[in-house]
Amino acid sequence: MTVHDTQRTVLVTGAAGFIGRHLVEHLSSQGRPVIGVDLREAPAWPADAAPVRHIVADLRTTNIRPLLAGVSSVVHLAALPGVRPSWDRFDEYVESNVLATRRLLEAATETGLRRLAIASSSSVYGNQDGAMTEDQPPAPISPYAVTKLAAEHLALAYAARPGSVLTTMALRFFTVYGPRQRPDMLISRIISAIQEGREIRVFGDGSQRRDFVFVKDAVRAVTAALDAPGPSRVCNVGTGEQISVVEIIALISELMGRPATVRAEPHRAGDVVSTRADTTRTARALGFRASVSLRKGLQEHINAARSDPMPVGA
Repeated sequence: MTVHDTQRTVLVTGAAGFIGRHLVEHLSSQGRPVIGVDLREAPAWPADAAPVRHIVADLRTTNIRPLLAGVSSVVHLAALPGVRPSWDRFDEYVESNVLATRRLLEAATETGLRRLAIASSSSVYGNQDGAMTEDQPPAPISPYAVTKLAAEHLALAYAARPGSVLTTMALRFFTVYGPRQRPDMLISRIISAIQEGREIRVFGDGSQRRDFVFVKDAVRAVTAALDAPGPSRVCNVGTGEQISVVEIIALISELMGRPATVRAEPHRAGDVVSTRADTTRTARALGFRASVSLRKGLQEHINAARSDPMPVGA
Protein backbone atom coordinates (compact mmCIF):
# COMPACT_ATOMS: atom_id res chain seq x y z
CA MET A 1 0.00 0.00 0.00
CA THR A 2 1.46 3.36 -1.02
CA VAL A 3 1.49 6.59 0.99
CA HIS A 4 -1.22 7.91 -1.34
CA ASP A 5 -3.33 4.83 -0.58
CA THR A 6 -3.06 5.29 3.19
CA GLN A 7 -4.46 8.79 2.78
CA ARG A 8 -7.58 7.28 1.17
CA THR A 9 -7.94 4.03 3.11
CA VAL A 10 -11.42 3.35 4.45
CA LEU A 11 -12.12 1.04 7.36
CA VAL A 12 -15.59 -0.51 7.23
CA THR A 13 -17.05 -2.07 10.38
CA GLY A 14 -19.74 -4.67 9.78
CA ALA A 15 -18.00 -5.44 6.49
CA ALA A 16 -19.44 -8.95 6.16
CA GLY A 17 -23.03 -7.78 6.66
CA PHE A 18 -25.73 -6.78 4.20
CA ILE A 19 -24.83 -3.16 3.48
CA GLY A 20 -21.20 -3.65 4.48
CA ARG A 21 -20.40 -6.23 1.86
CA HIS A 22 -21.97 -4.16 -0.92
CA LEU A 23 -20.01 -1.12 0.28
CA VAL A 24 -16.67 -2.94 0.45
CA GLU A 25 -17.14 -4.28 -3.07
CA HIS A 26 -18.15 -0.85 -4.39
CA LEU A 27 -15.23 1.04 -2.83
CA SER A 28 -12.72 -1.66 -3.76
CA SER A 29 -13.90 -1.77 -7.36
CA GLN A 30 -13.26 1.99 -7.52
CA GLY A 31 -9.65 1.40 -6.50
CA ARG A 32 -10.11 2.70 -2.98
CA PRO A 33 -8.16 0.69 -0.35
CA VAL A 34 -10.57 -0.88 2.15
CA ILE A 35 -10.03 -2.66 5.45
CA GLY A 36 -13.01 -4.73 6.55
CA VAL A 37 -13.77 -5.48 10.20
CA ASP A 38 -16.47 -7.90 11.32
CA LEU A 39 -17.25 -10.54 13.91
CA ARG A 40 -17.52 -13.00 11.04
CA GLU A 41 -14.94 -14.42 8.68
CA ALA A 42 -14.51 -12.78 5.31
CA PRO A 43 -17.01 -13.78 2.63
CA ALA A 44 -15.85 -14.83 -0.82
CA TRP A 45 -15.01 -11.44 -2.27
CA PRO A 46 -14.90 -10.94 -6.07
CA ALA A 47 -11.30 -10.83 -7.27
CA ASP A 48 -11.66 -7.27 -8.54
CA ALA A 49 -13.51 -5.98 -5.46
CA ALA A 50 -11.75 -7.42 -2.44
CA PRO A 51 -10.62 -5.42 0.59
CA VAL A 52 -6.93 -4.95 1.32
CA ARG A 53 -7.51 -6.81 4.58
CA HIS A 54 -10.38 -8.41 6.48
CA ILE A 55 -10.00 -8.46 10.25
CA VAL A 56 -12.15 -10.62 12.51
CA ALA A 57 -12.66 -8.52 15.64
CA ASP A 58 -15.27 -7.62 18.25
CA LEU A 59 -15.44 -3.86 18.73
CA ARG A 60 -16.76 -4.40 22.25
CA THR A 61 -13.46 -5.91 23.41
CA THR A 62 -10.67 -5.56 20.84
CA ASN A 63 -7.98 -2.87 20.93
CA ILE A 64 -9.35 -0.62 18.20
CA ARG A 65 -6.54 1.90 17.96
CA PRO A 66 -4.18 -0.34 15.90
CA LEU A 67 -7.00 -0.97 13.42
CA LEU A 68 -7.06 2.74 12.56
CA ALA A 69 -3.37 3.03 11.66
CA GLY A 70 -3.12 4.60 8.21
CA VAL A 71 -6.90 4.94 7.91
CA SER A 72 -8.35 8.21 6.61
CA SER A 73 -12.02 7.48 7.21
CA VAL A 74 -14.31 4.96 8.89
CA VAL A 75 -17.76 3.71 7.93
CA HIS A 76 -19.34 2.34 11.09
CA LEU A 77 -22.04 -0.15 10.10
CA ALA A 78 -21.50 -2.77 12.83
CA ALA A 79 -24.52 -2.99 15.13
CA LEU A 80 -27.00 -5.38 16.65
CA PRO A 81 -30.13 -5.04 14.46
CA GLY A 82 -33.82 -5.63 15.04
CA VAL A 83 -36.65 -3.88 16.87
CA ARG A 84 -38.48 -6.83 18.40
CA PRO A 85 -35.56 -8.59 20.16
CA SER A 86 -34.30 -5.30 21.59
CA TRP A 87 -37.07 -5.29 24.21
CA ASP A 88 -35.70 -8.39 25.95
CA ARG A 89 -31.99 -7.90 25.20
CA PHE A 90 -31.49 -4.22 25.87
CA ASP A 91 -28.16 -4.69 27.67
CA GLU A 92 -26.75 -6.47 24.61
CA TYR A 93 -28.00 -3.70 22.34
CA VAL A 94 -26.40 -1.05 24.53
CA GLU A 95 -23.08 -2.94 24.53
CA SER A 96 -23.04 -3.48 20.77
CA ASN A 97 -24.62 -0.27 19.51
CA VAL A 98 -23.59 2.33 22.09
CA LEU A 99 -20.58 1.21 24.12
CA ALA A 100 -18.76 -0.30 21.13
CA THR A 101 -19.37 2.95 19.24
CA ARG A 102 -17.91 4.92 22.14
CA ARG A 103 -14.79 2.70 22.09
CA LEU A 104 -14.42 3.35 18.37
CA LEU A 105 -14.79 7.09 18.94
CA GLU A 106 -12.15 7.08 21.67
CA ALA A 107 -9.73 5.33 19.32
CA ALA A 108 -10.66 7.78 16.56
CA THR A 109 -9.84 10.69 18.87
CA GLU A 110 -6.50 9.19 19.87
CA THR A 111 -5.44 8.57 16.26
CA GLY A 112 -6.73 11.82 14.77
CA LEU A 113 -9.30 10.25 12.46
CA ARG A 114 -10.83 12.90 10.23
CA ARG A 115 -14.01 11.37 8.79
CA LEU A 116 -16.65 9.03 10.22
CA ALA A 117 -19.82 7.94 8.45
CA ILE A 118 -22.06 6.19 10.97
CA ALA A 119 -25.16 4.17 10.15
CA SER A 120 -28.17 5.48 12.01
CA SER A 121 -31.79 4.55 11.35
CA SER A 122 -35.13 6.06 10.41
CA SER A 123 -36.43 4.34 13.55
CA VAL A 124 -35.08 7.25 15.62
CA TYR A 125 -37.97 9.39 14.34
CA GLY A 126 -40.66 7.17 15.83
CA ASN A 127 -44.18 7.93 14.61
CA GLN A 128 -44.14 11.24 12.74
CA ASP A 129 -46.63 12.70 10.28
CA GLY A 130 -45.48 13.34 6.72
CA ALA A 131 -41.93 13.32 5.41
CA MET A 132 -39.30 13.03 8.13
CA THR A 133 -36.79 15.87 8.24
CA GLU A 134 -33.47 15.81 10.05
CA ASP A 135 -34.49 18.85 12.12
CA GLN A 136 -37.50 17.10 13.64
CA PRO A 137 -37.04 16.10 17.30
CA PRO A 138 -36.37 12.33 17.41
CA ALA A 139 -38.97 10.25 19.24
CA PRO A 140 -37.80 6.60 19.26
CA ILE A 141 -40.39 4.03 20.33
CA SER A 142 -38.19 0.93 20.67
CA PRO A 143 -35.04 0.08 22.64
CA TYR A 144 -33.25 -0.55 19.34
CA ALA A 145 -34.08 2.94 18.11
CA VAL A 146 -32.92 4.41 21.42
CA THR A 147 -29.49 2.80 20.99
CA LYS A 148 -29.17 3.99 17.38
CA LEU A 149 -30.01 7.54 18.42
CA ALA A 150 -27.54 7.36 21.31
CA ALA A 151 -24.77 6.16 18.99
CA GLU A 152 -25.55 8.93 16.51
CA HIS A 153 -25.47 11.58 19.25
CA LEU A 154 -22.21 10.20 20.63
CA ALA A 155 -20.55 10.39 17.22
CA LEU A 156 -21.69 13.97 16.73
CA ALA A 157 -20.62 14.91 20.27
CA TYR A 158 -17.10 13.56 19.77
CA ALA A 159 -16.81 15.54 16.55
CA ALA A 160 -17.90 18.70 18.38
CA ARG A 161 -15.33 18.40 21.19
CA PRO A 162 -12.84 21.27 21.37
CA GLY A 163 -9.74 20.40 19.37
CA SER A 164 -11.39 17.52 17.53
CA VAL A 165 -10.47 17.04 13.86
CA LEU A 166 -13.27 14.54 13.32
CA THR A 167 -16.20 15.18 10.99
CA THR A 168 -19.20 12.91 11.58
CA MET A 169 -21.79 12.13 8.93
CA ALA A 170 -24.74 10.36 10.59
CA LEU A 171 -26.77 8.57 7.93
CA ARG A 172 -30.33 7.71 8.85
CA PHE A 173 -31.08 4.73 6.64
CA PHE A 174 -34.70 4.08 5.81
CA THR A 175 -35.73 0.52 4.81
CA VAL A 176 -32.79 -0.81 2.80
CA TYR A 177 -33.43 -3.84 0.59
CA GLY A 178 -31.62 -5.74 -2.14
CA PRO A 179 -29.52 -8.85 -2.75
CA ARG A 180 -28.03 -10.46 0.39
CA GLN A 181 -30.55 -8.82 2.69
CA ARG A 182 -30.98 -10.67 5.98
CA PRO A 183 -33.64 -13.41 5.66
CA ASP A 184 -35.62 -12.05 8.63
CA MET A 185 -36.22 -8.68 6.94
CA LEU A 186 -39.52 -7.89 5.22
CA ILE A 187 -38.65 -8.06 1.52
CA SER A 188 -36.61 -11.24 1.93
CA ARG A 189 -39.42 -12.83 3.95
CA ILE A 190 -41.99 -11.97 1.29
CA ILE A 191 -39.85 -13.31 -1.56
CA SER A 192 -38.96 -16.57 0.18
CA ALA A 193 -42.57 -17.19 1.27
CA ILE A 194 -43.96 -16.65 -2.23
CA GLN A 195 -41.19 -18.76 -3.77
CA GLU A 196 -41.87 -21.64 -1.38
CA GLY A 197 -45.66 -21.33 -1.37
CA ARG A 198 -45.84 -20.37 2.31
CA GLU A 199 -48.01 -17.82 4.05
CA ILE A 200 -46.51 -14.37 4.54
CA ARG A 201 -46.71 -13.18 8.12
CA VAL A 202 -47.91 -9.59 8.29
CA PHE A 203 -47.83 -7.81 11.63
CA GLY A 204 -50.92 -5.63 11.97
CA ASP A 205 -53.24 -4.96 9.04
CA GLY A 206 -50.53 -4.33 6.44
CA SER A 207 -51.34 -0.65 6.08
CA GLN A 208 -47.95 0.33 7.50
CA ARG A 209 -46.03 2.38 4.96
CA ARG A 210 -42.28 2.31 4.37
CA ASP A 211 -39.70 4.22 2.35
CA PHE A 212 -37.73 1.43 0.65
CA VAL A 213 -34.26 2.33 -0.63
CA PHE A 214 -32.19 -0.05 -2.77
CA VAL A 215 -28.89 -1.16 -1.28
CA LYS A 216 -26.83 0.14 -4.21
CA ASP A 217 -28.35 3.58 -3.68
CA ALA A 218 -27.56 3.33 0.04
CA VAL A 219 -23.94 2.53 -0.83
CA ARG A 220 -23.79 5.56 -3.13
CA ALA A 221 -24.99 7.71 -0.25
CA VAL A 222 -22.27 6.38 2.06
CA THR A 223 -19.61 6.97 -0.59
CA ALA A 224 -20.84 10.54 -1.04
CA ALA A 225 -20.71 11.06 2.74
CA LEU A 226 -17.05 10.07 2.82
CA ASP A 227 -16.10 12.85 0.42
CA ALA A 228 -18.68 15.57 1.02
CA PRO A 229 -17.33 18.93 2.20
CA GLY A 230 -18.74 20.82 5.13
CA PRO A 231 -19.38 20.23 8.83
CA SER A 232 -20.74 17.26 10.74
CA ARG A 233 -24.40 16.65 10.01
CA VAL A 234 -27.29 14.18 9.97
CA CYS A 235 -28.64 13.07 6.58
CA ASN A 236 -31.57 10.88 5.58
CA VAL A 237 -30.94 8.01 3.17
CA GLY A 238 -34.25 7.22 1.50
CA THR A 239 -36.22 7.88 -1.65
CA GLY A 240 -38.89 10.28 -0.44
CA GLU A 241 -41.56 7.81 -1.55
CA GLN A 242 -43.49 5.18 0.39
CA ILE A 243 -45.62 2.10 -0.16
CA SER A 244 -47.74 -0.02 2.17
CA VAL A 245 -46.84 -3.56 3.17
CA VAL A 246 -49.96 -4.88 1.41
CA GLU A 247 -49.04 -3.02 -1.77
CA ILE A 248 -45.46 -4.26 -1.82
CA ILE A 249 -46.61 -7.85 -1.32
CA ALA A 250 -48.86 -7.44 -4.37
CA LEU A 251 -46.01 -5.93 -6.40
CA ILE A 252 -43.57 -8.72 -5.51
CA SER A 253 -46.25 -11.32 -6.29
CA GLU A 254 -46.73 -9.70 -9.71
CA LEU A 255 -42.99 -9.61 -10.43
CA MET A 256 -42.57 -13.25 -9.39
CA GLY A 257 -45.66 -14.41 -11.28
CA ARG A 258 -46.91 -16.32 -8.25
CA PRO A 259 -49.77 -15.84 -5.80
CA ALA A 260 -49.21 -14.51 -2.30
CA THR A 261 -51.08 -15.66 0.80
CA VAL A 262 -51.05 -13.43 3.86
CA ARG A 263 -51.49 -14.38 7.52
CA ALA A 264 -52.21 -11.46 9.84
CA GLU A 265 -50.49 -11.42 13.22
CA PRO A 266 -50.65 -8.90 16.09
CA HIS A 267 -48.86 -5.59 15.69
CA ARG A 268 -45.35 -5.66 17.17
CA ALA A 269 -44.36 -3.20 19.86
CA GLY A 270 -41.88 -0.65 18.54
CA ASP A 271 -42.88 -0.89 14.87
CA VAL A 272 -43.62 2.56 13.48
CA VAL A 273 -46.71 3.17 11.35
CA SER A 274 -45.13 5.14 8.52
CA THR A 275 -41.72 6.25 7.27
CA ARG A 276 -40.86 8.62 4.45
CA ALA A 277 -37.61 10.53 4.09
CA ASP A 278 -37.35 14.19 3.31
CA THR A 279 -34.32 14.05 1.00
CA THR A 280 -33.75 17.79 0.61
CA ARG A 281 -30.75 18.08 2.93
CA THR A 282 -29.10 14.92 1.59
CA ALA A 283 -29.38 16.15 -1.99
CA ARG A 284 -27.91 19.52 -1.04
CA ALA A 285 -25.15 18.34 1.32
CA LEU A 286 -24.10 15.08 -0.35
CA GLY A 287 -25.25 15.60 -3.92
CA PHE A 288 -27.12 12.31 -3.60
CA ARG A 289 -30.56 11.23 -4.71
CA ALA A 290 -31.76 7.64 -4.95
CA SER A 291 -32.01 6.57 -8.58
CA VAL A 292 -33.12 2.91 -8.58
CA SER A 293 -36.89 2.48 -8.95
CA LEU A 294 -38.68 0.16 -6.56
CA ARG A 295 -39.76 -2.15 -9.37
CA LYS A 296 -36.23 -2.43 -10.75
CA GLY A 297 -34.67 -2.93 -7.31
CA LEU A 298 -37.20 -5.58 -6.34
CA GLN A 299 -36.59 -7.46 -9.58
CA GLU A 300 -32.85 -7.53 -8.86
CA HIS A 301 -33.55 -8.70 -5.30
CA ILE A 302 -35.87 -11.45 -6.60
CA ASN A 303 -33.35 -12.60 -9.21
CA ALA A 304 -30.61 -12.80 -6.58
CA ALA A 305 -32.85 -14.72 -4.18
CA ARG A 306 -33.64 -17.27 -6.88
CA SER A 307 -29.97 -17.89 -7.62
CA ASP A 308 -28.71 -17.69 -4.02
CA PRO A 309 -31.58 -18.32 -1.57
CA MET A 310 -29.40 -18.06 1.54
CA PRO A 311 -27.93 -14.54 1.80
CA VAL A 312 -24.26 -14.35 2.67
CA GLY A 313 -23.75 -12.72 6.06
CA ALA A 314 -27.31 -13.44 7.20
